[in-house]
Amino acid sequence: MNRVRFVRSAVAAVLVTLLLSSCSSDGDDGVPRSWIRDTYTASGGSRWLDKDSSPDRVADAIHDHRKSLDRSAGGGMSFLRYGDDMVTVSPYKGGSLIEIEDYRNGYRRYKQHLVNWPNPNSQSYRGGGPGEGK
Repeated sequence: MNRVRFVRSAVAAVLVTLLLSSCSSDGDDGVPRSWIRDTYTASGGSRWLDKDSSPDRVADAIHDHRKSLDRSAGGGMSFLRYGDDMVTVSPYKGGSLIEIEDYRNGYRRYKQHLVNWPNPNSQSYRGGGPGEGK
């Protein structure tokens, strides 16, 4: 009887752990999506607005909440790199527009401003995911 109870408890603990880990999209080094979602006004999809702050100030706030792997600026925009994702903060009607996108797509759109960032299409790019550095 005790063995059955032990096995059930172990299975329940594993399931709870899996459920909690799958619900967390932020990770320790990923884009702080939930914080951005809670802090800024949704603008559809993976876009949020800050109606009063400059792109530099918004990028500072995001970076202060969770340190990015790299940071760049150009064309009045700020860019934060988090492994396989990036955050772009651009001027929008006296405030800022925040966009989260896949690093490859963002790099392709803004590579003229990301001259010191690794090209995701190169052989040496490691992306920052769980297999990073292998």
